[in-house]
Formats: sequence, C-alpha cells, structure tokens
Amino acid sequence: MPAPLEESVPEPVTQRKRVDGKRFRLQVDRQTKASYATYEAAEKAGQGIKKEHPILQVAVYDGVESVNKIIELP
Repeated sequence: MPAPLEESVPEPVTQRKRVDGKRFRLQVDRQTKASYATYEAAEKAGQGIKKEHPILQVAVYDGVESVNKIIELP
C-alpha cells in the first residue's frame, strides 16, 4: 500500500500585503506603508510624510516591543 501523499495547503487569498521581516513599520493612518531595519530610518521617512501632509496620522510601530510611536511636527 503506497504512503499517502502530503497535500500542500494553499494559503488563503487576502488583500493584505506580506510584511517583510524588518522590525520597524511606518504606518500612515493606521495602514502599514513600509518597514525599516532601524527606528531612525523609519522616523526620517515618517517626518517627510508628516511635513508634506500634516493632517495625516503618521506612526512608527516596533514589531518586537509592540510599541506604536506617533510622529509629531516639531
């Protein structure tokens, strides 16, 4: 009797983008737009967005510590 074949289970289809493995995620209006290896890089990108569009909520989420820091204009 042959051994049963292992069937690969297809991943569910969603509209979510896969987040790459970087720790810090740049979020604009609570939607992840990019991820960065360092907080400084994410903060710099976030400040650029905040200066151009001050009404948006821009934050950096730390995936390891589960901390969300809002970026404010100086």
